[in-house]
Amino acid sequence: MDDVAKPTASTGTSDVNAGHLRAFIERIERLEEEKKALADDIKDVYGEAKANGFDTRIMRKVVSIRKQDRDKRIEEETILDLYLAALGLN
Repeated sequence: MDDVAKPTASTGTSDVNAGHLRAFIERIERLEEEKKALADDIKDVYGEAKANGFDTRIMRKVVSIRKQDRDKRIEEETILDLYLAALGLN
């Protein structure tokens, strides 16, 4: 049996395994760093597209639309068209 005590901290009502908590925090920090790096890469791609004459605002909308479920997107577009027609904007 392992006689090494695991570091814990008491909060008054429960104990916290410090090593386990630290591992979770470090994993989250690494993932946050990766997320930042990916965001920077995406920003670079949009910059490159803009330099080649593309409208990045519209590109962002296209990316957003492609993420949506087809039926949900069609429903939203139908409602949008209805609202625009009601306001005389189409």
